[in-house]
Amino acid sequence: MRFRPLPSRDVRWTPVEGVGLEHLHIAATPSGVAARSAVIGQRGGEPYGAFYEIHLDAGWRVERFSVETAGGGRLALAQAEPGRWTGEDGTHRADLDGCIDIDLAGTPFTNTLPIRRLNGRLARPTELRMLYVRFDTFEPLVDEQRYTELSPTLYRYEAVDRSFAVELPVDEDGLVTDYPTLFRRA
Repeated sequence: MRFRPLPSRDVRWTPVEGVGLEHLHIAATPSGVAARSAVIGQRGGEPYGAFYEIHLDAGWRVERFSVETAGGGRLALAQAEPGRWTGEDGTHRADLDGCIDIDLAGTPFTNTLPIRRLNGRLARPTELRMLYVRFDTFEPLVDEQRYTELSPTLYRYEAVDRSFAVELPVDEDGLVTDYPTLFRRA
């Protein structure tokens, strides 16, 4: 599927279970795409509130992102070259080498990043090394994931290291409309 040029838009998702809401604003910029979001929810019975911001280049590669809790916890990383991450203090995070895309656990939006970045190149199952951030610890980890385009508006996501798979329908911008068992578009 070739996605349309990204319009400036607001999107909301709610969790399938429990209380929560995400409000995302996404817009094209002169150099790529900017996404800003507020998310409230719960994980393992523990409530959280977070804000995140992601800056992407024109090819949908993450240049930098930050996640901050309502309580003040923060994680911010940048990638000056593909797969090489540094912290805000400039320290190289060698443990994250090779990760191009990010997956923030509290949102379905980050599934859009590899779908848009690899637009038209997911006809065969494609394994990706993802920088994964859980919303309970904010400690970035490496997670192996697999994406496959099933149709122009349907993608299969699989976690390589565990038995979780789901089919993700997307809209004309590549944004997830339904994430079975976790999120649905409001």
